[in-house]
Amino acid sequence: MISPLLVLILAGYWKLFEKAGRPGWEALIPVYHLYIMLKLSQRPLWLLLLLLIPGINFIISIGILIDFIKSFGKVGIGQITMSVLLPFIFIPKWGFDKSTRYVGPSASDDFREKYRDFDKSPVREWTEAILFAVIAATVIRGLFLEAFTIPSSSMESSLMVGDFLFVSKINYGARLPMTPIAFPFAHHTLPLTGTKAYWDGIKLPYYRLPGFSQVKKGDAVVFNYPMDADSPFYRPVDKQENYIKRCQGSPGDTIKLEYGQVYVNNQPMPIPRSGEMEYRIRTDGSVKGIDPGTRYNLHMEDLQQFTRVDFTANMTVQSAEKLKAYPFVRAVKPDIKLRGVYDPEVFPHDPHFRWNEDNLGPIIIPRKGWTVTLDSLTMPFYQRAIEVYENNKVQIKGNEILINGTKADSYTFKMDYYWMMGDNRHNSEDSRFWGFVPEDHIVGKAVFVWMSWDANAPSWCKIRWDKVFRRIN
Repeated sequence: MISPLLVLILAGYWKLFEKAGRPGWEALIPVYHLYIMLKLSQRPLWLLLLLLIPGINFIISIGILIDFIKSFGKVGIGQITMSVLLPFIFIPKWGFDKSTRYVGPSASDDFREKYRDFDKSPVREWTEAILFAVIAATVIRGLFLEAFTIPSSSMESSLMVGDFLFVSKINYGARLPMTPIAFPFAHHTLPLTGTKAYWDGIKLPYYRLPGFSQVKKGDAVVFNYPMDADSPFYRPVDKQENYIKRCQGSPGDTIKLEYGQVYVNNQPMPIPRSGEMEYRIRTDGSVKGIDPGTRYNLHMEDLQQFTRVDFTANMTVQSAEKLKAYPFVRAVKPDIKLRGVYDPEVFPHDPHFRWNEDNLGPIIIPRKGWTVTLDSLTMPFYQRAIEVYENNKVQIKGNEILINGTKADSYTFKMDYYWMMGDNRHNSEDSRFWGFVPEDHIVGKAVFVWMSWDANAPSWCKIRWDKVFRRIN
């Protein structure tokens, strides 16, 4: 489902394009609509190349928007500001407003003459435009909305590699910068040089503005990867790598997995409709391998052959059902690990708990104000949260546990925590491997995909049109 706010913006663009003598449908095509906007404002088309540069692309897209709305006579600083900060209100307002009309390319000499009261020298105009775009982009990225690209297959097929999406900061409340001195639009590393993009000499305490809601089970959430606090990076919280997973457990919940099924408070959690997992495939031996066309059509990933008739592959439940209908297929079954098979990579990495990625728990997820008894069985679960995330010095001396030098047999948590998992259950590094995500690591909620690019598709159809401008469920 398409986001309602995006529908408003697209409807406004459609009407504005028609007012400028262009077909309204051109406003619906990603990137191409920016090309048309540049033509309508008579700005150089080579600016589109700058959209390929992370950070710079956000500034350029704002600049293109500003020039476009100026071409409709919206040249006042208030109008420009509102078009950037509240496009879902003002773009449709001007699109459907009969008094708003296309007055000519904003970069033309005729336009400058007509609006000479607002005219500035080219150097001053570009300087002010860049400065405004930087400030606007910083405010938007920090407090409202930030662009994000899916880098790995851990959320497939719900979110695919090559999906470009927007992350809302206002849903959960924007987190104010904790490492305030940083290079604009760079996250933790500067391009080209590979050096740090921030200075951690000044650190501010965690604070989050009020939001519309709390993190809910089932939300696709972007958060900072908690293990980046360790060697070799030792990154501050807000400069840790951005991850995206689905929330499976909230503060205070008890979570467990049995043969791949997630249970929260003893209730089974819905399996993501587009989620993937690994399946074992047995054929009749009439084929040497599964052909590339079948693999692409069924979105089969990580195909491996073990014997003449046995394969494994990652795919959705729907794809597995379709594969069963192929004449050479004898069986398709989820490749689920047995209970009691110990995997030392799985949280809490303790042989007392013989768990694996398909079978673990029960685990109580900490919540703010909850007091846990500390002993040899609970410390493997909660020591990292107490020590690393809540900044306490923890020492274990024989049977004694010391927190900040004082003997302790219990601990009361200062923050809420969450349990995050990828939809691609057998190809995801998530809470099953490194535990809880603290509330101060939450960045925002993934709300919609604005563009989806399939690098493995044939050259003539690399855009996944069925995913463009789709709300994330």
